[in-house]
Amino acid sequence: MGKLGDAKLGGLALAEFKRRQKLHYQAEVAAMLDVPEFIHKAEDIYGYKHFINDAGGSVCELDNQEVLTTLAQHTLIIYIKIPETLEQTIIQRAKSDPKPLYYREAFLDEKLAEFLALRNYQSTEQMPPDEFVTWVFPELYKSRLPRYEAIAEQLGYTIDANDTAAIKTEEDFVQLIADALAAKS
Repeated sequence: MGKLGDAKLGGLALAEFKRRQKLHYQAEVAAMLDVPEFIHKAEDIYGYKHFINDAGGSVCELDNQEVLTTLAQHTLIIYIKIPETLEQTIIQRAKSDPKPLYYREAFLDEKLAEFLALRNYQSTEQMPPDEFVTWVFPELYKSRLPRYEAIAEQLGYTIDANDTAAIKTEEDFVQLIADALAAKS
Protein backbone atom coordinates (compact mmCIF):
# COMPACT_ATOMS: atom_id res chain seq x y z
CA MET A 1 0.00 0.00 0.00
CA GLY A 2 2.74 2.40 0.86
CA LYS A 3 2.60 5.61 2.83
CA LEU A 4 1.55 9.06 1.75
CA GLY A 5 4.25 11.72 1.66
CA ASP A 6 7.63 12.93 0.45
CA ALA A 7 8.96 10.66 -2.32
CA LYS A 8 12.56 11.21 -1.14
CA LEU A 9 11.54 9.55 2.12
CA GLY A 10 9.72 6.67 0.44
CA GLY A 11 6.32 8.34 0.33
CA LEU A 12 3.72 8.32 -2.40
CA ALA A 13 1.94 11.16 -4.18
CA LEU A 14 -1.70 11.58 -3.17
CA ALA A 15 -3.14 10.27 -6.46
CA GLU A 16 -0.98 7.14 -6.36
CA PHE A 17 -1.71 6.60 -2.67
CA LYS A 18 -5.47 6.82 -3.27
CA ARG A 19 -5.17 4.46 -6.25
CA ARG A 20 -3.43 1.91 -4.02
CA GLN A 21 -6.00 2.43 -1.28
CA LYS A 22 -8.75 1.56 -3.78
CA LEU A 23 -6.84 -1.56 -4.85
CA HIS A 24 -6.45 -2.57 -1.21
CA TYR A 25 -10.17 -2.05 -0.64
CA GLN A 26 -11.03 -4.23 -3.63
CA ALA A 27 -8.59 -6.94 -2.55
CA GLU A 28 -9.86 -6.97 1.03
CA VAL A 29 -13.48 -7.18 -0.07
CA ALA A 30 -12.64 -10.03 -2.46
CA ALA A 31 -10.66 -11.88 0.23
CA MET A 32 -13.50 -11.59 2.75
CA LEU A 33 -16.03 -12.79 0.17
CA ASP A 34 -13.73 -15.78 -0.50
CA VAL A 35 -13.80 -16.87 3.16
CA PRO A 36 -16.47 -19.57 2.59
CA GLU A 37 -14.31 -21.10 -0.15
CA PHE A 38 -11.19 -20.89 2.04
CA ILE A 39 -13.05 -22.71 4.82
CA HIS A 40 -13.82 -25.59 2.45
CA LYS A 41 -10.28 -25.66 1.06
CA ALA A 42 -8.77 -25.67 4.56
CA GLU A 43 -10.74 -28.80 5.38
CA ASP A 44 -10.54 -30.53 1.98
CA ILE A 45 -6.85 -29.89 1.27
CA TYR A 46 -5.32 -29.73 4.73
CA GLY A 47 -7.87 -31.54 6.89
CA TYR A 48 -8.31 -28.53 9.16
CA LYS A 49 -11.54 -28.79 11.14
CA HIS A 50 -11.30 -25.22 12.42
CA PHE A 51 -10.75 -22.03 10.47
CA ILE A 52 -9.77 -18.68 11.97
CA ASN A 53 -10.11 -15.63 9.78
CA ASP A 54 -8.05 -12.83 11.30
CA ALA A 55 -9.74 -10.13 9.26
CA GLY A 56 -7.68 -7.34 10.73
CA GLY A 57 -8.57 -3.86 11.80
CA SER A 58 -9.63 -2.46 8.48
CA VAL A 59 -12.57 -4.84 7.93
CA CYS A 60 -14.71 -2.29 9.78
CA GLU A 61 -13.62 0.33 7.25
CA LEU A 62 -15.05 -1.51 4.25
CA ASP A 63 -18.64 -0.29 4.71
CA ASN A 64 -19.74 -3.34 2.75
CA GLN A 65 -22.83 -5.14 4.02
CA GLU A 66 -22.26 -8.12 1.69
CA VAL A 67 -18.88 -8.73 3.33
CA LEU A 68 -20.34 -8.56 6.83
CA THR A 69 -23.29 -10.78 5.92
CA THR A 70 -20.98 -13.36 4.33
CA LEU A 71 -18.70 -13.38 7.35
CA ALA A 72 -21.66 -13.67 9.74
CA GLN A 73 -23.15 -16.56 7.75
CA HIS A 74 -19.92 -18.56 7.60
CA THR A 75 -17.92 -17.53 10.66
CA LEU A 76 -18.34 -16.30 14.19
CA ILE A 77 -17.46 -12.61 14.26
CA ILE A 78 -15.50 -11.82 17.41
CA TYR A 79 -14.55 -8.29 18.35
CA ILE A 80 -11.55 -8.25 20.68
CA LYS A 81 -12.22 -5.08 22.63
CA ILE A 82 -9.16 -3.23 23.86
CA PRO A 83 -9.77 -1.86 27.36
CA GLU A 84 -8.85 1.77 27.96
CA THR A 85 -5.86 0.62 30.02
CA LEU A 86 -4.33 -0.94 26.88
CA GLU A 87 -5.26 1.77 24.37
CA GLN A 88 -2.06 3.75 24.90
CA THR A 89 0.00 0.56 24.49
CA ILE A 90 -1.62 -0.05 21.09
CA ILE A 91 -1.14 3.57 20.06
CA GLN A 92 2.49 3.67 21.21
CA ARG A 93 3.23 0.42 19.35
CA ALA A 94 1.79 1.90 16.15
CA LYS A 95 3.78 5.10 16.64
CA SER A 96 7.08 3.34 17.31
CA ASP A 97 6.71 1.08 14.25
CA PRO A 98 4.48 2.93 11.74
CA LYS A 99 3.00 0.70 9.08
CA PRO A 100 0.97 1.44 5.96
CA LEU A 101 -2.71 1.67 6.81
CA TYR A 102 -6.03 1.59 5.01
CA TYR A 103 -8.27 4.65 5.38
CA ARG A 104 -11.79 5.30 4.19
CA GLU A 105 -11.41 8.09 1.66
CA ALA A 106 -13.63 10.55 3.54
CA PHE A 107 -11.63 9.96 6.73
CA LEU A 108 -8.34 10.36 4.85
CA ASP A 109 -9.43 13.60 3.20
CA GLU A 110 -10.64 15.09 6.49
CA LYS A 111 -7.60 14.09 8.55
CA LEU A 112 -5.12 14.94 5.82
CA ALA A 113 -6.47 18.49 5.55
CA GLU A 114 -6.27 18.81 9.33
CA PHE A 115 -2.69 17.46 9.41
CA LEU A 116 -1.46 19.70 6.57
CA ALA A 117 -2.91 22.79 8.25
CA LEU A 118 -1.59 21.83 11.68
CA ARG A 119 1.94 21.21 10.40
CA ASN A 120 1.93 24.01 7.82
CA TYR A 121 2.63 21.75 4.84
CA GLN A 122 1.46 23.08 1.49
CA SER A 123 1.09 19.59 -0.03
CA THR A 124 1.39 15.92 0.84
CA GLU A 125 4.67 15.78 -1.09
CA GLN A 126 6.31 17.86 1.67
CA MET A 127 5.33 15.69 4.61
CA PRO A 128 7.40 12.81 5.97
CA PRO A 129 5.34 9.61 5.52
CA ASP A 130 5.90 8.32 9.06
CA GLU A 131 4.94 11.69 10.55
CA PHE A 132 1.46 11.49 9.07
CA VAL A 133 0.97 7.82 9.96
CA THR A 134 1.98 8.30 13.58
CA TRP A 135 -0.16 11.44 13.91
CA VAL A 136 -3.26 9.93 12.32
CA PHE A 137 -3.19 6.51 14.01
CA PRO A 138 -4.83 7.61 17.29
CA GLU A 139 -7.55 9.34 15.25
CA LEU A 140 -8.05 6.24 13.12
CA TYR A 141 -8.12 4.01 16.18
CA LYS A 142 -10.79 6.17 17.86
CA SER A 143 -12.87 6.33 14.68
CA ARG A 144 -12.89 2.55 14.37
CA LEU A 145 -14.14 1.76 17.87
CA PRO A 146 -17.83 2.54 17.24
CA ARG A 147 -17.60 0.67 13.93
CA TYR A 148 -16.23 -2.46 15.62
CA GLU A 149 -18.86 -2.21 18.34
CA ALA A 150 -21.69 -1.83 15.82
CA ILE A 151 -20.57 -4.91 13.89
CA ALA A 152 -20.29 -6.95 17.09
CA GLU A 153 -23.67 -5.74 18.31
CA GLN A 154 -25.40 -6.49 15.01
CA LEU A 155 -23.62 -9.65 13.86
CA GLY A 156 -21.06 -10.83 16.36
CA TYR A 157 -19.73 -11.07 19.88
CA THR A 158 -17.31 -9.13 22.05
CA ILE A 159 -14.48 -10.39 24.21
CA ASP A 160 -12.06 -8.39 26.33
CA ALA A 161 -8.42 -8.31 25.20
CA ASN A 162 -7.33 -8.89 28.81
CA ASP A 163 -9.19 -12.21 28.73
CA THR A 164 -7.38 -13.28 25.56
CA ALA A 165 -4.05 -12.77 27.32
CA ALA A 166 -5.03 -15.46 29.81
CA ILE A 167 -5.56 -18.14 27.14
CA LYS A 168 -3.10 -21.00 27.56
CA THR A 169 -4.92 -23.94 25.98
CA GLU A 170 -7.43 -24.73 23.29
CA GLU A 171 -9.98 -25.35 26.05
CA ASP A 172 -9.36 -21.84 27.43
CA PHE A 173 -10.04 -20.40 23.99
CA VAL A 174 -13.23 -22.41 23.52
CA GLN A 175 -14.45 -21.41 26.99
CA LEU A 176 -13.80 -17.72 26.29
CA ILE A 177 -15.86 -17.91 23.09
CA ALA A 178 -18.60 -19.90 24.85
CA ASP A 179 -18.75 -17.24 27.58
CA ALA A 180 -19.08 -14.50 24.92
CA LEU A 181 -21.93 -16.39 23.25
CA ALA A 182 -23.70 -16.91 26.58
CA ALA A 183 -23.27 -13.27 27.57
CA LYS A 184 -25.07 -12.07 24.46
CA SER A 185 -28.00 -14.49 24.69
